[in-house]
Parts: sequence; structure tokens; C-alpha cells
Amino acid sequence: MEQSFCFDVEQSIKKKFRKEIWSRFTKAVKRYELVKEGDKIAVCISGGKDSMLMAKLFQELQKYHKVPFETVYLVMNPGYSREHLEMIRKNAERLCIPITVFETDIFESVYHVEKSPCYLCARMRRGYLYSKAQEMGCNKIALGHHYDDVIETILMGMLYGAQIQTMMPKLHSTNFAGMELIRPMYLIREESILAWRDYNKLAFIQCACRFTENSASCNDEQNTSKRQEVKELIRQMKKINPSVEGNIFKSVENVNLSTVIAYKQDGIKHHFLDDYDLRH
Repeated sequence: MEQSFCFDVEQSIKKKFRKEIWSRFTKAVKRYELVKEGDKIAVCISGGKDSMLMAKLFQELQKYHKVPFETVYLVMNPGYSREHLEMIRKNAERLCIPITVFETDIFESVYHVEKSPCYLCARMRRGYLYSKAQEMGCNKIALGHHYDDVIETILMGMLYGAQIQTMMPKLHSTNFAGMELIRPMYLIREESILAWRDYNKLAFIQCACRFTENSASCNDEQNTSKRQEVKELIRQMKKINPSVEGNIFKSVENVNLSTVIAYKQDGIKHHFLDDYDLRH
């Protein structure tokens, strides 16, 4: 039964959602040079729709990619409830994803932290994933951030962080030598992921965090996080300008340094006055 279901899910990726998902996935892999010969990639699965789809995309990529590479499908348990962990295991089984689960106590560690617990949790999760992946002989970890995450991050940086920066498609780790982080779903829209999920009648965990698991709801209306505020702002702006999402994305590809007051490179701040008189 699972094999038949897996086949149908894989066919939906290659056929019904070929343009919206498969082509955008392979485009990102090629454009940003995310997968190279000899790579061993830890595909990190949180249990949500994005990471589960990413796992299936990597399985398909291994079938058709000209460059040989290896994968492991890594699930870190930061302290999920028994129900959430069981749901991840069942979904992985249904989707024919051979997961490796390892335990941590991250939720317990940050539960009583008052200042920026989410930031600390994210940092700790990333560190544990790097460490386990490296232990398993991997040189890369893959995360399931998508196009909407990217544009929301750009706008959040401007509105709340007073800076222009983006979520990069790949990064070298600063704490784990030889390790790299890649985001192969960089060009895939969230609405396409939701459509794929619903088409295949799949249900994934949404709010597994210790801080939200007791909430009555985890939907957008009740979530007042900064990311949700920005998501709603983009949605409203799109009503006026349908190109707004693409423009936000392209804005960090079209930075003209001669028209900015100051910028940082390799930790060093440069100001337009530094060579203003020399250029005239």
C-alpha cells in the first residue's frame, strides 16, 4: 500500500507539479551549485510540509541527477510530544523516506529562557544538526526554507533590523569545518507546497514547538510574530502591485553600491564618503 502511495506522490511531483515544484527545485540546485559530485547531504526533516517535500525531491534528484551524491534523512527530536514524533515516523513510512532519528533536549533547555528563546532554540538546533551530520560523514545539511521565507526575511531585516540582507541559498559553516548549509527549495513558492500537500491528502505537523503546543490554534490569525506580520504585509501589498514578491526577491540581486550610504563586507564597514572625492 505504501509503495503505491509513494509512487503516486512521486508522480505528482514530476507531472502535476513539475513546473511549480520540480523545475524550480532543479533550477535552484543548478543556479546556486548546491549539489556537487561526491557530496553526502543530510536532508534535515522537521516533520513539516516543507522538509518532507524536500526529502522526496532529493530522492527524485538522485534518480535523475548526472552527478552522483549520497543522502541521509535526518530527524532531530528536540523534545517533541509522543504524538508529534509518531506523526513524523508515520509520514516518513508512508512517503518511503528512510529517516534516522536522534534525540536532544533543546526544548527543555530553552523552555525557561525569557530573552529570545526562539533565537536560541534555532541556533541550538542548527548546531546539533551540523554535529550529527558531520558524525555521519556528511559535508552538507539541507534545510527546507522556500521562496516566501526568503522575501519575508529580506523585508523583516529592513523593517525590524534596520539592515539589508537575505537568507542565502548556501553558506559555509563558521563552527563546523568543511560543512555547508544549502537551501534547495529557495525558488519554490509556499502556495505550491501547500497545493502539493493537499493534492496528495497529506497532513504534517505544524506547531511542534513547546511554546505553542498548548495553544488552541496555530493559524496565522492568532500568531502575532514578526514573520506573520510581514507575511500579511506582503499579501496586502500584492493586491496593489502583483509583482511585489518578485521585486523584493530581485532587490538583493540588484544592489548598486554606488547609491548606498554605507555597507559592510567581511565585517568591515564602508562609507560612501571614504572615496567620494577621489571618484570625481
